[in-house]
Amino acid sequence: MKKQLIALVMSAAVSLSVIPYHALAFSYDTEKAKVVQAVNFREQPSTSGDRIRYLKVGELLDIVSTYNSSWLQVRDDTGQVGYVSSSPTYIQLTSVKVPAEPNGQIVKSVSFRTGPTTDASRIRYLQAGEPVLILEKMNAYWYKVQDKNDVIGYVSTSEEYISTAFEQTQEPEEPLFQSTPNATIVSSVSFRTGMSTDADRIRYLQKGEQVLVLNKASDYWYNVQDRNGVIGYVSTSSQYITTTFVEPYKQLDHTVAAGKVVDAGMNYLGVPYEFGSSRNDTSTFDCSDFVRQAYLDGIKQLLPGDSRSQGAYVQAVGKTKSDWRQLKKGDLLFFMNYKGYNASSYAGVDKSKETITHVGIYLGDGKMLHTYSAASGGVRIDNIADSQWELRFLYGGATY
Repeated sequence: MKKQLIALVMSAAVSLSVIPYHALAFSYDTEKAKVVQAVNFREQPSTSGDRIRYLKVGELLDIVSTYNSSWLQVRDDTGQVGYVSSSPTYIQLTSVKVPAEPNGQIVKSVSFRTGPTTDASRIRYLQAGEPVLILEKMNAYWYKVQDKNDVIGYVSTSEEYISTAFEQTQEPEEPLFQSTPNATIVSSVSFRTGMSTDADRIRYLQKGEQVLVLNKASDYWYNVQDRNGVIGYVSTSSQYITTTFVEPYKQLDHTVAAGKVVDAGMNYLGVPYEFGSSRNDTSTFDCSDFVRQAYLDGIKQLLPGDSRSQGAYVQAVGKTKSDWRQLKKGDLLFFMNYKGYNASSYAGVDKSKETITHVGIYLGDGKMLHTYSAASGGVRIDNIADSQWELRFLYGGATY
């Protein structure tokens, strides 16, 4: 009986040793966009963009990139790429397990660590012959891997410890830029999944590496693509990057740009007013949200999110006017707090010390497009002359 048991154990051991490592089940977590309310799937990141179709509740979309704070670039199950609102009203980011075959095998026992450094804690030793799933090459020295127990950690890239085809299958030899690179990394910098130092780091971009700046997502972040086709965010600081990128709107004639902004704003006539409205949807607006959306839709210029910051932005451009009659179509107008309908109510007021409480878009011919209260009917057109708006006007100007 004892001999039979030994024979069975030895037989099982032999059987396990010949199981190909790719037969083991591996999976990894990836973030997808789940549709929670029917929403437009558009060709451009704008409410005026052509609609591809309506996305239905329950659809899972691959996230290609985060275009800005309001739009995601996504891919549906047919392979169609387009844009969808990132508002939680319509989209919920969810983690989905994706099956995968291991793409690496441990050659020699090696430390499996919690971080890409020998100072990081050791999870355990990976043993010779053990299969792993390489998720990412962090740098020249470390792989991010998943073991057969679904534990994720880091292991040396040295061929002494691991064999893999990951380099050939995951990192293309030819750059995958959408167009010619227009920027160079000056100093090693984090390449992140979002516009925040709290966002996950994709990897470090190295000094001398070329990237393609797709757009300036904010004053602090560029949306860029690396040579592997990966899209993420990097600091705009000249300490880290030099670029020839110029925002497309800056190449537009001001008259053309103004027309586009006004046309975009007019599309929202009658949209209800809501103080502190969400910047992630267009169902309601407050004054600064409306202005911001009109510029974003019209010329893809991302303005600050509140009227005071918008006022400071326009002042920094340096083309402000204290007489609204000198403004041009498309310029922004800034106003102080309401004190009354009569000029006497504003007598003696030092407007240079007043705080901005309202903003609108100048249409020309003494009219402006704006929104200021629910009772007034939301987005509307008003005359400036001989009104409270003329009395409250502080200054106005162009956004670039």
